[in-house]
Amino acid sequence: MSFYLPDTVNCNGEEFRVLLSEEVLRKRIAELGKQIDEDYKDKKPILIGVLNGAFIFLADLMRCISIPCEVDFYKLSSYGDEKVSSGNVEQRKDIDANIEGRHIILVEDIVDTGLSINYIMNIVEKKNPKSVKVVSLLCKPESIKYHVKVDYIGFEIPPKFVLGYGLDYAQEGRNLAQLYVLKEND
Repeated sequence: MSFYLPDTVNCNGEEFRVLLSEEVLRKRIAELGKQIDEDYKDKKPILIGVLNGAFIFLADLMRCISIPCEVDFYKLSSYGDEKVSSGNVEQRKDIDANIEGRHIILVEDIVDTGLSINYIMNIVEKKNPKSVKVVSLLCKPESIKYHVKVDYIGFEIPPKFVLGYGLDYAQEGRNLAQLYVLKEND
């Protein structure tokens, strides 16, 4: 299997450079999986991914979790084809699982302003789960505008636009195996 690992990439006319290598991502995700194993050793959590961005992170994270678990997905849109959030969240797909009385782990690719995870938390809590925690590959603490608790954070990053490893720019770049940052933000 080959991976798409260039040092720089041009996406939609803008140049990006590597921020986090595939090796660094893989190591940290394994650590997160081990922590979830420990925290949920006697439970069977449902990992709920937020599409589209979190699908690669969720798949890799699940392969690092050895306890029994399930998976489901919400699909939201708040960016459209832009580099900044529109400030509005649109739900495009609800979960299928009955989560009442269950342990839920919401899986995000990135917590930027906190708008999307805040939106999902409000929905999930109304469905009476036993517990809800959030794992996010990336978190931008300087950009958060909504009070959200992220229980497991892969990496804290500065408020810069990132691409790759599931994150896109106008639906491009998700297939990059590394995480990239917009060069003009250097």
